[in-house]
Amino acid sequence: MKISLITVSYNSEDTIEETIQSVLSQKGVDIEYILIDGASSDNTLSIIEKYKDRIDVVISEKDNGIYDAMNKGLQLASGDVVGILNSDDVFAYDEVLLNISKLFLDSEIDGVYGDLVYVDRFDLEKVKRKWVAKSYIEGAFLKGWMPPHPTFYVRKGVYDDFGLFNLDFTSAADYEIMLRFIHKFKIKLDYLPEVMVKMRQGGQSNASLLNRIMANREDKRAWEVNDLKPGKFTLLQKPLSKITQFLKK
Repeated sequence: MKISLITVSYNSEDTIEETIQSVLSQKGVDIEYILIDGASSDNTLSIIEKYKDRIDVVISEKDNGIYDAMNKGLQLASGDVVGILNSDDVFAYDEVLLNISKLFLDSEIDGVYGDLVYVDRFDLEKVKRKWVAKSYIEGAFLKGWMPPHPTFYVRKGVYDDFGLFNLDFTSAADYEIMLRFIHKFKIKLDYLPEVMVKMRQGGQSNASLLNRIMANREDKRAWEVNDLKPGKFTLLQKPLSKITQFLKK
């Protein structure tokens, strides 16, 4: 089994090397590593160049945002399973992809996800929040549930059948695609109950109150574009569910 792993970067000189090293240190699994850069103007490309002979695909060109770049990577992916590791993130240990691949040996499984920790930007050992995803129960999206997108791996055929990221979204395309795959098309999931990814604290949708309001509007639109109806409190429960992440450090 081959896993296609996509990293998207733009002016990521402070973090990209740790991300690349994290991918290249994965053991016991066949990896196709695809790195899509948005024409960085800092030292990102020179850092990538150091590892170019160990990265299967490197593209650096202007794009229309992070989700457009992710779609470029998805269109190039040739693996059986596809995942995305952002240029701010690292794997929690060096057998994450091996453990994911073991779950995909069950031919009934379409997707796998796990837990994630938010860490200090300058100290990856300092945990700020812990996202324990828990096992999926059908209808959980109606109660505000979603898996951490950086831990979300699906068979390539899922993207082929149900589509790529919707570029009409600026901050919630990851929520929309998981809502579409899991809630609408009911792909079969398995849960890896361990921390898979360390994610540096920050992020566009949580950067300010205004961004959070805009993200909530996009969450609502994610249901609308899929001809789905959220529950009465779904869009409120989604951000409120994150409160417990601060209690599980």
